[in-house]
Amino acid sequence: MATKLVHPPIPATQLVPQMPSFTKMMRADVRALSATHSRNQKATPRSTGGYPSGFRPIRVADQSSGLIGSTEEQETAEIKAELYEAIQGINRGIFGVPSAKKSEIEGLVKQLETRNPTPEPTLFLEKVGGCWKLIYSTITILGSKRTKLGLRDFISLGDFLQTIDVAEGKAVNVIMFNVRGLNLFNGQLKIEASFKTASKSRVDIKYSNSTITPDQLMNVFRKNYDLLLSIFDPEGWLEITYVDDTLPIFLTGRISILVLHFLNTPPS
Repeated sequence: MATKLVHPPIPATQLVPQMPSFTKMMRADVRALSATHSRNQKATPRSTGGYPSGFRPIRVADQSSGLIGSTEEQETAEIKAELYEAIQGINRGIFGVPSAKKSEIEGLVKQLETRNPTPEPTLFLEKVGGCWKLIYSTITILGSKRTKLGLRDFISLGDFLQTIDVAEGKAVNVIMFNVRGLNLFNGQLKIEASFKTASKSRVDIKYSNSTITPDQLMNVFRKNYDLLLSIFDPEGWLEITYVDDTLPIFLTGRISILVLHFLNTPPS
């Protein structure tokens, strides 16, 4: 079983961007809501300018004492902010992270899972439909695997994208690559799979096909193509342990953690 993050063919993009401003603004909103609560005064929602695509700011509830955010929403927003901050600068964890950092991230993931607003996600699969981008994974490419695939020297990883078509029961994973050499070129590995509901929180995944484009990239990976597929092969099952409007967390058949961020529209 492997990562399931995907998207239809698109131009290569840069690695997952730093989001310090997002984290700071998110914390600022939490503090502002807390202050409003303590003063029992009405507050005007902050502008969402500066949030990453697809992020919805904390909702506030209209109560007799004024517009205040629930304590649970505030706490969830704080955990999300800490998670986004914790995954900065580690390249999605693909090449490994220190054990302390890994424990920190997984602890935050577990905290979010206990607050899952969609406890039976396969009954509401429309919540996971659309385009997502991987921002953290415990699936790693280390040692000889990284060397054989050229990921130490002349090949760089771009975005990992996933498009989930709920109506068709299909998922498309796209892994972007940048290849350095005499001529820099970009390419992608595209993996298609089908899925069906297995329980109230799990879907079974069946591999359909895969392609590498352009031909130059296929030539680069041809010798180690089976190794590449063994890392990203989606066959198996996927447990949805947390999902809201912006952030799903999946556990795969390898007991790997995948954290994705919603994109309103595919990157261009």
